[in-house]
Amino acid sequence: MIYYSDLQVVLQEVPGEISLCVSVTGCPLRCKGCHSPFLWKKGTGSALTDEIFVAALERYKNMLSCVLFMGGEWEAEALIHKLQIARSYSLHTCLYTGLIEEEVPLAIKQELTWLKTGPWIASLGGLSCPTTNQRFIKVSTGEVLNKLFYK
Repeated sequence: MIYYSDLQVVLQEVPGEISLCVSVTGCPLRCKGCHSPFLWKKGTGSALTDEIFVAALERYKNMLSCVLFMGGEWEAEALIHKLQIARSYSLHTCLYTGLIEEEVPLAIKQELTWLKTGPWIASLGGLSCPTTNQRFIKVSTGEVLNKLFYK
């Protein structure tokens, strides 16, 4: 079961997309300098049931083009199920993870349009910084699209 702290519509995390962002709790990575350490504790937040998820998709169905999960790969089976629901709505899908690309299970990647990988390292900056270790990848081609975040 996936637990989440927030569902919100966001505009910048996936360039060119209006995304329903699911902030998943229980993150085991605990990256130093994480902007959301409140997401670390397992079992906090609310259970993301299919009913809650579908209600959110229905509520914003004429607005959304993408569903973005901030974490959740540690609950792979549940995440894959939610990604499949999103795809049944003809939505793009994205996962932000602190893992490196090779650590993300293939079964998850197969359900994604985009994948943001790499732990937060403050000295290297985020996706908008050319020195970042993080990568924003179009999964179908493997193309790194970090340039879309540069100002």
